[in-house]
Amino acid sequence: MIFDFGDVFINLDKPATAREMAKHNIKSFGDAIIATNEQLEQGFITSQEFQDAYTKVFPHIEGYNVITSWNAILLDFPTYRLDFIKDLASKNMYKLILLSNTNEIHIDWIKERLSFYEEFKNCFDVFYLSHEIGLRKPNADIYEFVLRENNLKPEECLFIDDTKANTDTAEKLGIHTWNIDPVTEDIVDLFTIKENLF
Repeated sequence: MIFDFGDVFINLDKPATAREMAKHNIKSFGDAIIATNEQLEQGFITSQEFQDAYTKVFPHIEGYNVITSWNAILLDFPTYRLDFIKDLASKNMYKLILLSNTNEIHIDWIKERLSFYEEFKNCFDVFYLSHEIGLRKPNADIYEFVLRENNLKPEECLFIDDTKANTDTAEKLGIHTWNIDPVTEDIVDLFTIKENLF
């Protein structure tokens, strides 16, 4: 089983970063800034280079405001979801993989505020963060990497992600998917709809 992180385990407020940036009179992001975001997500630039790119394009914003706005997307991680993945790991019935488009700034924020981060991480056999492997969803190469590195057949895998573009690519590779809706569905309900997923 391959799990996304954001809006599967930790709750997100996806419009929050743009909303916070708007408070600093940043109404839209051009191609250069979008590319900067993706570079950070793949670990191609440092957190400082990320801040510098923003302050170069938007000289009126301070670096710490960039970071605060960037982290505004992150909300809470309900402990009942930790209990779910701990229980699943303890049964040792499935290989558990986390595959997340996550950058260093977000992970630093999570580590500082989530007392059980290491406990959560240790539930997984493999824990892939995009900024550590230089790959990102929805590009096909990240799924091919996971399959190859873990000697997995796509038809034997289930991938759970809240972003349709991500599950669409996985499906094209033959992976079973659950495009979870974080508003109406919850990862803890996985096995109540299991028969529809495999």
